[in-house]
Amino acid sequence: MRQRNRWWLVACALVPLAAGCTVTSGSAGPGPATTTSRPSAPATSSSAVVATQDPARFAAQVVAHAKEAGVDPHLVMAILYNESYKPHDPALERAWQRLNPDAAFGIANMHRATFDETKQGHSFAGRDWQELPDDPDLAIQAEAWYLHDLATQLPAHPSGRYTTGELLALGYNTGPGNMKAFARGTAPGAQAQSYVDNLRSNWTKAGEAIARG
Repeated sequence: MRQRNRWWLVACALVPLAAGCTVTSGSAGPGPATTTSRPSAPATSSSAVVATQDPARFAAQVVAHAKEAGVDPHLVMAILYNESYKPHDPALERAWQRLNPDAAFGIANMHRATFDETKQGHSFAGRDWQELPDDPDLAIQAEAWYLHDLATQLPAHPSGRYTTGELLALGYNTGPGNMKAFARGTAPGAQAQSYVDNLRSNWTKAGEAIARG
């Protein structure tokens, strides 16, 4: 089963009252597809939930925080699209974190240690990681500054096959140590390469979202 479907199934099991918890499981194996839904949910709830997953509505915040941090807003938005594979509902995120304390929070899927390190010396230094699920603006601000910090760790002349933006996305996904190894030409594993592939796939619509915003 694909990762996003698996996350959605777990999320719906954790918080069954969440609107739009509808999953088609026909791709899990042979046999007819089956659908599980909350009967009382309105017919349009699933499409409404999908709409709330689209980070395009945060284009203004992306542009503002990217400018503040001196990073490419197109990259910030593309990473938000990469990270939109799971439902960013505060109740769902906190329910999942109770089962998996190492889970990431917020629309940019940031881990506690990364947030606590990134916020130092910035205007959001007094904020807490626990606020991320409820505050998309804070999540975007933290993402932008983390990309800024990653950029300072890149070698001046990377020797690998990735663009600067792709290396920063890899750093966002796998950490600065791995990013620097990829910049020296080390081949990433399948999961990291999939992250780059998704970034490339999301690049056009990320740019369109920024242009519309």
